[in-house]
Amino acid sequence: MGAGREVQSSLDGLRDKNVMQLKKLNTALFPVRYNDKYYADALASGDFTKLAYFSDICVGAIACRLEKKEGGAVRVYIMTLGVLAPYRGLGIGKKLLNHSLDLSSKQNISEIYLHVQTNNEDAINFYKKFGFEITETIQNYYTNITPPDCYVLTKYITQTKK
Repeated sequence: MGAGREVQSSLDGLRDKNVMQLKKLNTALFPVRYNDKYYADALASGDFTKLAYFSDICVGAIACRLEKKEGGAVRVYIMTLGVLAPYRGLGIGKKLLNHSLDLSSKQNISEIYLHVQTNNEDAINFYKKFGFEITETIQNYYTNITPPDCYVLTKYITQTKK
């Protein structure tokens, strides 16, 4: 599969009937196990959580949580974003992330952020391409993986005035 080629992929919302696909993806993609609260938050985020399909195969997902900040403003936390290795480089991760960025902008949400393990250079570089910046380093964020430290990557979205 060619690097950087856009392919026929589609996004679908997360529902009770397909949440098992997200669970299977997370098991394949991430070194951490997610609890029921993670899946409840993903379901509750509405259109912010999407599954990505390539030829009707679920190959990636973005799972978000909406958080209220002091003062009532809402920000988006990307809990997970991942694409199975054979399907990387096809624009699927870009499509997933752009979906959440566009939705944030449309809903006047000005901040979107996530945690990334400090040695995950591929992910760090991916997010930087979209304007995310390292805003914090947290020591011992992860309990069962090495290194245990993470970066907080944040993107502030400038609102488009109608």
